[in-house]
Amino acid sequence: MYKIGVVGPTASVDRILSLVEEYGDELQFTPYSYHDSKETAEIIKKYGMQVNAWLFSGQIPYEIAKKELGNDANMAYVPIMEASFYKSFLEMTYEQGKLLKQVSVDVIMPTNELEEALEQLTVSFDRVYTKPFWSDIDSNEILDFHLDLWNSGKTEGVLTCFSSVYQTLKQLGIPAYWTTPTRMQIRQTLNILTEKIRASYFKDTQIGVIIIEIEQFDRIIEKTKTPYHLQYLELRFKEMIIKLCEKLNGSFVEKGNGRYVIFNTRGAIVRELESINNTIHYLSSESDTTIAVGIGYGKTVHFAEVNATLALQQSKEKTKQEIVIIQEDGTIAELTDNQELFEYSSRTEDQEIVEKLKKGNVSAKTYNKIVAIIHRNGWSNFTVKDLADQLRMTERNARRIVTDLCNIDLLQCVGEELSTNRGRPSKIYKIQ
Repeated sequence: MYKIGVVGPTASVDRILSLVEEYGDELQFTPYSYHDSKETAEIIKKYGMQVNAWLFSGQIPYEIAKKELGNDANMAYVPIMEASFYKSFLEMTYEQGKLLKQVSVDVIMPTNELEEALEQLTVSFDRVYTKPFWSDIDSNEILDFHLDLWNSGKTEGVLTCFSSVYQTLKQLGIPAYWTTPTRMQIRQTLNILTEKIRASYFKDTQIGVIIIEIEQFDRIIEKTKTPYHLQYLELRFKEMIIKLCEKLNGSFVEKGNGRYVIFNTRGAIVRELESINNTIHYLSSESDTTIAVGIGYGKTVHFAEVNATLALQQSKEKTKQEIVIIQEDGTIAELTDNQELFEYSSRTEDQEIVEKLKKGNVSAKTYNKIVAIIHRNGWSNFTVKDLADQLRMTERNARRIVTDLCNIDLLQCVGEELSTNRGRPSKIYKIQ
């Protein structure tokens, strides 16, 4: 059973938990309430190992958690949509006995839900003061915004996304209303989270195959003084592979000539990528040569092994030792020096780009990798040298690829780099 941590103010968490009965057979929900949204980071750190996924009552704690974890793979939040503002306006009108025409509203960025909600109302307001904010804002700043407008007589009521601000304003006798998601929005988010967890589960249990190959194994054989030295060396290699398999809880087959194949699940491999990388560096040190590693995922052992073989071939083509992963959808991932996965696709479905690449004799994989590099580095423009360094190839080869992409209008030369050195200035390019 999957464990879901529900994070938010107590009232919001209770509202979510009141709607989770129908998911009880496959999901277990645990409440983690807070008084201030800043407590989210501490909750994530403290209880992260006890849950499989997180459900946040709103975008504010979600953004804080995303920043803390660095990704949103197993997270979801209940969004504030137009219906949430309509609900707040209706509550305000019912409680006050009239529609307040001058109100202040805080809205999390980036969003335009409030503007769209107001545009669709047939009634008009004299003035709506809005306070856009990002998730890292201090709630006291939001409180001061509403109080300043109220004390200066510019507003008759307040709509706020912050429970702490709402409670403080109510205690001061100010007509304040807490903008919260509707039950429909909560149910929709629960359905989305359920599907996300199911997809994650099936992805996690996919077959994973790791192929490890000690390159130039023949030279190692030639260097060994006696057959016994070679056997001792192979025993050390095998010992490290067995230790890795034990950590992965997988199994391996020795193919001979310095090649080993490990079988496991995708989830186990992803969780132990650092261990795999450490083992590879140890093997490289012991053998005094580079180690090629290809990892493949697939729905069956056959497809996973095919992808692993393709990944191994790409790893062998690298000028520097790297682990290459090919996923079931053809996405390629390379484990960088800082243990981050750099992903790009080997395919493209844009027919216009496909036709251009055919004319330029450039593969979709190469083009997608260049695009991914440009986006990852945040380049508005770049030189051939910049690209060659990232692709780990000679400037001559990089220049040929750039020229081909310019000829088919996928890259554009936009100028030249000023240089104090002698020689021709470097041209500057950007993606079309």
